[in-house]
Amino acid sequence: MPARRLPTLEDVAARAGVSRATASRAVNLDPRVRSQSRLAVEAAVTELGYRPNRAARSLVIQEVDSIAVVVPEAEDRVFADPFFASMLASITQRLADSPVQVLLAMGQPGGRQKIERYLRGGYTDGAIIVSHHRDDDLSGVLHETKLPAVYVGRPYAGDVGIPWVDVDNNFGATLAAEHLIGLGRRRLATIAGPQDMAAGSDRLAGWRAALDGAGLDSDLVEFGDFTSASGAAAMERLLERAPELDGVFVASDLMAVAAMHEMQSRGIAVPEQIAVVGFDDSHAAQLTRPPLTTVINPVGELAGRAVDLLLQLMKGEAVDPVVLQTQMVKRTSG
Repeated sequence: MPARRLPTLEDVAARAGVSRATASRAVNLDPRVRSQSRLAVEAAVTELGYRPNRAARSLVIQEVDSIAVVVPEAEDRVFADPFFASMLASITQRLADSPVQVLLAMGQPGGRQKIERYLRGGYTDGAIIVSHHRDDDLSGVLHETKLPAVYVGRPYAGDVGIPWVDVDNNFGATLAAEHLIGLGRRRLATIAGPQDMAAGSDRLAGWRAALDGAGLDSDLVEFGDFTSASGAAAMERLLERAPELDGVFVASDLMAVAAMHEMQSRGIAVPEQIAVVGFDDSHAAQLTRPPLTTVINPVGELAGRAVDLLLQLMKGEAVDPVVLQTQMVKRTSG
């Protein structure tokens, strides 16, 4: 059965027998609307089940009530990965001194109906999209609803017109690979992130560029999805393919920690036999033994800049994408 179409302001105006402009003014509590028209609009709203678009209303009354953090990921992934907790906490902290509420909307990748209904329902004044996948296809909904939105993470080319903020993932991965090469490691591998995300593809591209530039083979690639389980499984496959490898760049700290555990369970010494570099500089990187060398993913700054961009958008200001620079934190895993 096709999904029931949500009533629009035009439907309300037609049912109430007024113009769209009058219906809009009545919905937004404009005192200039005549009592008879206001009552007709209120009755139409009730009969049709119309929900005002909060984003449009906020533009009229210059007030922002809520911002949604939209994560197209399964709930178990969101609550297991410290990246999402840090991102949500940083966004909330950025808005701590304002009356704006922060809402969380999650949904399995590819199952866009749940998130789409939420974005179309007018429940929020703006959205910050985190962990965007190529097949999410959220940009169409955002363009149709004109909901102010910002991506955390560079979107794919099809999502034009929606601003974003990201770290320079390509450069960060190149730093990691060059560091391993500088240690004298020559049989290098990588555990790459999902290739339907810009972070995954950009980090793989940066790693390959560094190895190609050094004249080294870049064939040892296994893929994970940024989860611990996928990191351990990918490391197991790499060791089966190339037991002689002596360095590995892992595209997230969560996968890197699991990869180190997999190596150590086989009696492989880190970094004496295999040097390991991660990406994120999460709290977990400091708790491994040995502590994990990693590339900084500045979650707090990403969150803050995303909030700033969104608030600028909601004021009608033009904004440009933001790319943040990164650097390595050298510890003792590699």
